[in-house]
Amino acid sequence: MTGGDQHPGELVIVATPIGNIGDLSPRAAATLQEADVVCCEDTRHTGQLLSRLGLRTSRLLSVHVHNERERVAEVLEMLERGERVALVSDAGTPAVSDPGEMVISAAIAAGHKVTTVPGPSAAVSALVVAGLGTARWRFEGFLPRRGTERAKRLGEIAAASHTSVIYESPQRISSTLQDLAKCCGGDRKVAVCRELTKLFEETWRGTLAAAYERSAASAARGEHVLVVAAAPVPERSSPSAGEIQSAVASRMSAGASRRQAAAEVAADLGVSKRFAYETSLARNGQ
Repeated sequence: MTGGDQHPGELVIVATPIGNIGDLSPRAAATLQEADVVCCEDTRHTGQLLSRLGLRTSRLLSVHVHNERERVAEVLEMLERGERVALVSDAGTPAVSDPGEMVISAAIAAGHKVTTVPGPSAAVSALVVAGLGTARWRFEGFLPRRGTERAKRLGEIAAASHTSVIYESPQRISSTLQDLAKCCGGDRKVAVCRELTKLFEETWRGTLAAAYERSAASAARGEHVLVVAAAPVPERSSPSAGEIQSAVASRMSAGASRRQAAAEVAADLGVSKRFAYETSLARNGQ
């Protein structure tokens, strides 16, 4: 169904199942069926997926971590010819800890239409079942394996004021849990998600110390997603009357009215405006 010069090319980012084939949406299936080319990490893997779904496409093109940079020009040529190119990874959403980012960026820079068929994502799936907060969260993907970059990222996760989502392989899950426990403290909450959407799906919830002990006791299987709770908010001690009075007096000496100064101090010290105002009055016995 090559469009030729009459139809502009289009790159469609298609999310594919992370385990359960039933999670592929009808729209995603139709997009893969109608595409002129499907760019994928592994042509054998994607070919099997299409076969199981009874889909046929005109061409599969490998675009993986080792050849993506070289494939960019070829994909751009297809788009210039007006072809519709679907981009998939082996599982989940392309470019999220998977190949695809270079192709997507190049297509956008060249002015081609880039759209998506959303769907499965291991990061989001783990986040919502972890129960550790979803209002704000950070995606870490796979951590650096060693060195200062790994230490830096672990430190950032330890200090983060929101939930962190990390990918890890079964070979390194135990060492990563150990490192997280050291940096974040063994009592930090974590959810360890494994084989999401598959037959032996498992989500374990507890502390980092317990998670490490559990992982060290038996061989891990399957890809893992770790959801680490935010750093605990330090308890704020109540300010003394003297602190409030001094802070109000300082602002008043700078020209603020007592009421304005009390309001500013209340916001800074976490007390009510009325309490700050009345405490400031007590200093002068007024």
